[in-house]
Amino acid sequence: MAKKYWLMKTEPTTFSYDDLEKAPKKTTSWEGVRNYQARNLMRDEMKLGDAVIIYHSSTDEPAAVGMGEIVKVAYPDPNAMDPKHKYFDPKSKARGTNPWLMVDVKAAGKFKAPVTRDRMRQSPALGKALVLSERVATIRTAAYACRI
Repeated sequence: MAKKYWLMKTEPTTFSYDDLEKAPKKTTSWEGVRNYQARNLMRDEMKLGDAVIIYHSSTDEPAAVGMGEIVKVAYPDPNAMDPKHKYFDPKSKARGTNPWLMVDVKAAGKFKAPVTRDRMRQSPALGKALVLSERVATIRTAAYACRI
């Protein structure tokens, strides 16, 4: 099966690419996804070895800042059920079921310079992904988008 490429958004004040590189084994769980479309993509389509473009959102100049790799496929995000955790989901707790998933991502290399949102929009594949993903934390994109 062919490798897929994903754009995964994060707010750098919450968790940045530098944080990913500092994590043990440069790997962390991609927790806190609370969007069903992104959850479904993680559950149904993300596979081991898929490539990830790490995108910093909610900044003065949103940009792709590095690459990662999926090193563990989707599994339950226990934080949704923990009232003390910042990603607690009271609706899931009330229903007694946890629909939320996470994957593990490993840093694969920081870009020499950030690739700004404006530059990314000039790429047919990434421009479409950014339009589609305004409120989605994860979106699939084309392999050639990684060569911008």
